[in-house]
Amino acid sequence: MKEKLWTKDYIGILVTNFFLMLTFYLLMVTISVFAVNEFDATESQAGLASSIFVIGALVGRIIGGKYIDQIGRKKLLLAGVIIMVISAIFYFGVNSFGMLIANRLLHGFAFGLAGTVLGTVVAQVIPKTRSGEGIGYFALSMTLATAIGPFIGIYIQQHFQFKMIFAFCLICIAISLVLSVIIKVQEITLTEEQKAELKGFKLSNFIEKKSVPITLVAAVTAFCYSGILSFLSFFAIKNDITSAASFFFVVYAAAVLFTRPYSGRMFDKKGPNFIMYPSLISLLIGLFVLSQSTVGFVLLIAGALVGFGYGTYMSSSQTVAIQSAPAHRVGLATSTFFILTDIGLGVGPFVQGFLVPSIGYNGLYIVLGIIAVLCLPLHYFLYGKKVSSSKITVSSVEVNSSIK
Repeated sequence: MKEKLWTKDYIGILVTNFFLMLTFYLLMVTISVFAVNEFDATESQAGLASSIFVIGALVGRIIGGKYIDQIGRKKLLLAGVIIMVISAIFYFGVNSFGMLIANRLLHGFAFGLAGTVLGTVVAQVIPKTRSGEGIGYFALSMTLATAIGPFIGIYIQQHFQFKMIFAFCLICIAISLVLSVIIKVQEITLTEEQKAELKGFKLSNFIEKKSVPITLVAAVTAFCYSGILSFLSFFAIKNDITSAASFFFVVYAAAVLFTRPYSGRMFDKKGPNFIMYPSLISLLIGLFVLSQSTVGFVLLIAGALVGFGYGTYMSSSQTVAIQSAPAHRVGLATSTFFILTDIGLGVGPFVQGFLVPSIGYNGLYIVLGIIAVLCLPLHYFLYGKKVSSSKITVSSVEVNSSIK
């Protein structure tokens, strides 16, 4: 008999994470327009208003990963979400570009704190025999937010004033706050030896080294995916397939939603490699198909391939990263995963922007497809060859005597 996965706390964590991610992606696609309309911001300033959030989130993840079990998981979660509520209220009173940037940093910092806690505690409420499936659905809550958030943001922007966007975000975060209060969070009681281990400002107190190998591969796939996030609209305009491009992320999310139950079960039953190699192959094929998309139907096929490939690999690698760490360092493992993958997403558009003038968007996606091909041997040497395809280590999600 299967252990129960869909508990009240598990559902609460998924819904909380979904609403927080929804506000993140909603504002990412609309705040630059707000900066231009309200403060006559330049294009570079508008881009800063959008991307500065990620800097705040990185700081939040670094601090959250180090202090999650010293401060307490529940306290840190509530602190992060409460600060997000305050930040959401501040948006209504922003009256200068500098104030907007400051509030975006604050919002990002709080998001990083709350997101690190949610990514940590979800592993505790998932039965260890269903960890791949459980974290897969957790990742799905983020994937759905990437498709729904921009859609809602653009719709409100086109039909209402910007205050409606801020009001919608405030409601979403308020719901997350209520759920955060209700969710039961198991705390870790650190031993004196573990407390001593986490003291100081050593790199090991901010990064979980056992989670780094698989996360490096995930960061490279994030680098590849960032080219789609940043340049798909320009690619679609050049190839006159803008109507299909508007459905790209919908098809992406549908592919993830359709394949998630199978991929999660196979991860738990057959082992990580059984599902991670095919997902990398799907991603690289999707990038090559995308590079040759001159009609809408082909573009949507690429969306489905990328959805299964990138979406599945990221959720699987997050599971592996968490499982690689000792129980008292799961918070660090979670923050390590998000820090490195966020860097991949953030650096990608900057680097790729230098390539576009010489090779074009079609050439860019071919290059990214080649990089995705290189992820296969990279995965093998950094992780794949070290683990049996039929056995999963679950030490990090075991509840031992150190948990209250």
